[in-house]
Amino acid sequence: MSSDLQVELVVPVRNEERILEQSVTQASQFLAHEFPFSALITIADNGSTDRTGEIAAGLARELANVRHVQIDRPGRGGALQATWSASEAQAVAYMDADLSTDLTALLPLVAPLISGHSDVAIGTRLARGSRVTRGLKREFISRSYNTMLHLTLRTGFSDAQCGFKAMRVDRARVLLPHVEDRGWFFDTELLVLAERCGLRIHEVPVDWVDDPDSRVAIVSTAMEDLRGIARMRRALSSGRLRPDEIRAGLAPATYAPVPPARPVVMRMEISA
Repeated sequence: MSSDLQVELVVPVRNEERILEQSVTQASQFLAHEFPFSALITIADNGSTDRTGEIAAGLARELANVRHVQIDRPGRGGALQATWSASEAQAVAYMDADLSTDLTALLPLVAPLISGHSDVAIGTRLARGSRVTRGLKREFISRSYNTMLHLTLRTGFSDAQCGFKAMRVDRARVLLPHVEDRGWFFDTELLVLAERCGLRIHEVPVDWVDDPDSRVAIVSTAMEDLRGIARMRRALSSGRLRPDEIRAGLAPATYAPVPPARPVVMRMEISA
């Protein structure tokens, strides 16, 4: 992989044969023609049992800025752990396969990371300037969850669950070994840890259209999140998780701007 790679965009997928080809093709064209940084899309197939892997492999053969990796164990968090930890890009990002977030938000998400002015960046559906299309039930659950995080873990970020996040690779390599969850709570755990370590979290209001065919099981995911919150509170209060010690392993931030590069063409081999 080229050491000049600036952004690796991971699309974690499981049984997404219906939408994968259209979404990745659209994202590939956007990155090649409208995005100022060199970028690579990694389709991280985690435990699919339909044609998702076959479609992903075909896309990696056809599109120069796309690759495919196979991760046997299901879980979005595990897929991001594996791909982000191994990335050689300057910044890593992820977005959901349904492209619920408008792709034009990717540049304001990653630009502060490339320039060195932020450490973590998140899309938010709950801040002024966001435009969100989704049902009242999901809106209520999302706002309730984030309110609970503010009350129980004293978080300052506005939206833990938006499937649109990015991080500087040097920060990710230090924090990821301390993130235990491999499922949906991964995002929250990583953000809480980043905030406790004093990292700068940049928020980007997004245009978001909810996928009516979303694969997220609301009740089971909510229970996993509650267990994750309780686990983090215990770890922090007992001293098992020590943000001060983790912070000591973070190199001082640099602020020298990195000039944007024109998109580069890459041909990636497919992982079997």
